[in-house]
Amino acid sequence: MGFIERTGDEVTSLTPEEAFDALYASCAPTLVRQTYLLTGRHGVALECVERAFRDAWHRWPEVALDPDPPGWVRAVAHDHALSPWRRTGRRRRRRQRTLAGPRVAPADRALLAALRDLPPLHRRTLLLYDGLGLDLPETAAETEASTAATASRLCRAREAVAVRLPELADPGTLRRRMAEAAQVATSRTRTRPSRPPVVRHRAERLARWWTAAAAVVTAVLGVLILAGLVTAATR
Repeated sequence: MGFIERTGDEVTSLTPEEAFDALYASCAPTLVRQTYLLTGRHGVALECVERAFRDAWHRWPEVALDPDPPGWVRAVAHDHALSPWRRTGRRRRRRQRTLAGPRVAPADRALLAALRDLPPLHRRTLLLYDGLGLDLPETAAETEASTAATASRLCRAREAVAVRLPELADPGTLRRRMAEAAQVATSRTRTRPSRPPVVRHRAERLARWWTAAAAVVTAVLGVLILAGLVTAATR
């Protein structure tokens, strides 16, 4: 299945691989900065973004035909970043050590801590509206909430950050500081998003693993059911 890309008056047919690679190249760096603000850890941000693109490759025909493929991947990356299992045990301790690391300036550390203390939906709403510049209906649609609920979450998130950091009470200043903190943190690390072909290969390998695992589970269940039937028949 080919895909069409228009550039001016030229029409270019793209293979699925080429279309995926183009989407990845254009979106991955920005998504890493966004998820960094959600998680406070660059490594976790990279992991969430790669997982989102692996999911996109698994469902590529659907993603390619989506009205907003970047928005599709962004929503999945944010879901992974805010997944409850990331906020437990060892990961929490490792995140705290990262926030206190030498690569994070004190002002950025304070901002990340303030964001991390927000409820997940408030944090995501703040990122979409003030960080990405989506309008209120778009933010509401992406967080699957009403416009009124989204406006309330946005106000509460801003108020909570302002209580911790009064100098960021102005929304314009908060937007600028969020962008600066994410940009500085991601520019100081040597770790970068994987190359698109690597992500596709990992997605395909994982799909094969899950298919094989499902086949094994199905076979085991079949044997157990058969054994149960045989046992019941012999009684």
